[in-house]
Amino acid sequence: MELSTVFMYLGFTLSAYSVVGNDTIQTLGTFLSSNERKKWWVLWLFAASILTVTLLYGYYTSGGDVSYGRLEKYKLPDPFSWYYVLPPIILMILTRTGIPVSTSFLILTFFNNKNLTDMVLKSVTGYAVAFGAAIVLYLIISKSLEKKFIENPITYKEGQVWNTLQWCSTGFLWSQWLIQDFANIYVYLPRSLNVWQLLFSLAVILIMLAVIIAAKGGAIQSIVRSKTNTVDIRAATLIDFSYGIILFYFKELNNVPMSTTWVFIGILAGREIALNFVLRRNSARKAMFIGLGKDLIKVLIGLVVSIALVYLVKFVATM
Repeated sequence: MELSTVFMYLGFTLSAYSVVGNDTIQTLGTFLSSNERKKWWVLWLFAASILTVTLLYGYYTSGGDVSYGRLEKYKLPDPFSWYYVLPPIILMILTRTGIPVSTSFLILTFFNNKNLTDMVLKSVTGYAVAFGAAIVLYLIISKSLEKKFIENPITYKEGQVWNTLQWCSTGFLWSQWLIQDFANIYVYLPRSLNVWQLLFSLAVILIMLAVIIAAKGGAIQSIVRSKTNTVDIRAATLIDFSYGIILFYFKELNNVPMSTTWVFIGILAGREIALNFVLRRNSARKAMFIGLGKDLIKVLIGLVVSIALVYLVKFVATM
């Protein structure tokens, strides 16, 4: 096997672990929080089945391109140099710190920095739309639903209904997120996969997913747990459904890759502000804004660090 091919598959494997470890919690975070009592492998089987169906659907409908056309402007390097392996390694290190780094910026920009402006614009727009939509939605439903959720523990009968609704909303959200983020992983493989590459890549991603779910989400999960009542299955269902609708909108808008991290943080921020004002938590308002500010600073740091590292590594590699 040529060294270039080794770097290609190594880059894919590292990217799969990095992307799944950093980004999966955006979609499965509330799901994991509200289903902590269930066996991890049950949650994995659910997520793995949807991932498999989404991947195979893209493969058969797009002529072997599982990225759903999002890699059209990202050519596969030839030869595949060693420094292409560095972005996922850097992402793994940053993920350990709990910083929600955008894999789209860090990895895809490394392959083609000409599309950076379009990605940033779409991602910032995604944050704004998610933030605004979450505020409007939760101002409307906070008194009638969220306040009830907080003050009244869920009954067994209600739990059965909401459990079904949450698994459905999570499945919808998970599939929309995968369509967006498959590009961040499969940028390391040929744009049209053969059967063996498909099976190998699917096996790698499913293994990485099992590791992350067994570890209960890792460092990024702390952002989810810090928000009001996210462990309540009813609240988690509403978050997942809202997030899924917004990702679906941007998926249909165009095939420019975007940072789903920004959309995720936007939804949590808008929800937290609406709940705080409706529930009249004046004493906790300052702490809330400080917390939300820290979340926004983290994604901004992730953006700056991602772009800076891309250019730094490229500069060093070409010396």
